[in-house]
Amino acid sequence: MSTTSDMSLPPEWGDDERMNFMFSEFKVNREVNTMDWDSKMDFWTALIIRSCRRRGSVIVNLQDLNKTFQRKEKTPLGLSTVILTMARCGKIQRESEFAASVDCGWVSWSVGMLLVKPLKWTFSTLLGSNRVPLMESFVVIELVKEKAAELLKVYQSSEFSSCCIVSFQELYTLSADICADESTLCMALLQLQKDNQVIVSLHEGEKIVKFCQPGQEHVSPVSDIDIGIYQLQRSEKLLGERVEKLSLEADRCKEEARILLREGKKSQALRCLRGRKRVEKRTENLFAKLETIRGILDRIAQSQTDKMVMQAYQAGVSALRLSLKDVTVERAESLVDQIQELCDTQDEVNQTISSGVAAGDEDMDEMEKELKALLDEPEPDVNTPGLPAVPTNSLGPSGVQIPRSPPAVFMTTDMLEDELNRLTLSETGSPQRKVTSPERRLEAAQ
Repeated sequence: MSTTSDMSLPPEWGDDERMNFMFSEFKVNREVNTMDWDSKMDFWTALIIRSCRRRGSVIVNLQDLNKTFQRKEKTPLGLSTVILTMARCGKIQRESEFAASVDCGWVSWSVGMLLVKPLKWTFSTLLGSNRVPLMESFVVIELVKEKAAELLKVYQSSEFSSCCIVSFQELYTLSADICADESTLCMALLQLQKDNQVIVSLHEGEKIVKFCQPGQEHVSPVSDIDIGIYQLQRSEKLLGERVEKLSLEADRCKEEARILLREGKKSQALRCLRGRKRVEKRTENLFAKLETIRGILDRIAQSQTDKMVMQAYQAGVSALRLSLKDVTVERAESLVDQIQELCDTQDEVNQTISSGVAAGDEDMDEMEKELKALLDEPEPDVNTPGLPAVPTNSLGPSGVQIPRSPPAVFMTTDMLEDELNRLTLSETGSPQRKVTSPERRLEAAQ
């Protein structure tokens, strides 16, 4: 178990007055001072989760917490209350209850880990004790979910992703970087089993784990086919290891024979070569068996692929049958005939409209040609023979010729003034003073 020197502590850890309050026991009645009670609870809850996350563990117990959070040889007095409160809030759960919440055969192979301690807790609960046993283990729910997600991600990116079943020991080796111990791995697997992502079972005394495969929402139960494939894969692995070992032994015999031959020990060198031949023969036999197993596994994989293809075909046929449920040949022919009739009607309408517009255009062209011809014709002669001459004077109502208006004469200012004086003299009968225009008076003044 780590100590406070191995983890990052909150800033107030160095404040003696503040830490004396944090290390003190909780008040029996929270309502006495709700703010202080809640602040102390939040402080220890966050510190416990931070400590577990740093250690990579998801399980805590009171004894380890007392050792971890010692300060100046003092142990927090309220950790028992903190554990009980976190359990009531659902942030942690007893290890026994967490395992029992998964409906599986987990206890059948993990009885050594989960049987004794749950009984101790059960007896303390039946006796009505609110005290937390020092060795009672609790699972931090937030952290176990994180570990479960990390474990599933590691499996999916590993070489075992093509194998639906993995042995517990192989998985433990694979998860060494994310699970600090076997208990953490077990809790992560329990969480995955609760989420229907894995199934843990026992086969011939060996713990095996089946993972949910791509394309599946939930893991399927372990079948005889799964067990058979797992055994074939195990045999393939063991034969591969033995073939590699025999190959190294054959190389060693060959090198040893070469050394003995250099030393002049021909008989011993021949013995080594005969041993090499025997090893090579065994290697060939094992390799042939290995190839047979690989061929079977390839056929199984191919059959699974064929099964998926057949299922896809079946789904496609069902969907096509449903989509063509109300479609018949007669109905399709009727629709095609109706469409053809409508298209013919539309073509006739378009042809009619186009012909009318063309006729109108031809009429316009003819009228424009006629206008142009009129403009090009010469003007007719006015004195046409057989017609009277056009009169030059206007005719009045009685046929009397009206004199033509005299031509306009341009008159100057002096001429207009003289005409005005004559008119004035003729109207009055006596001589009048000559009228002078303002312009003339202005000129005379100048």
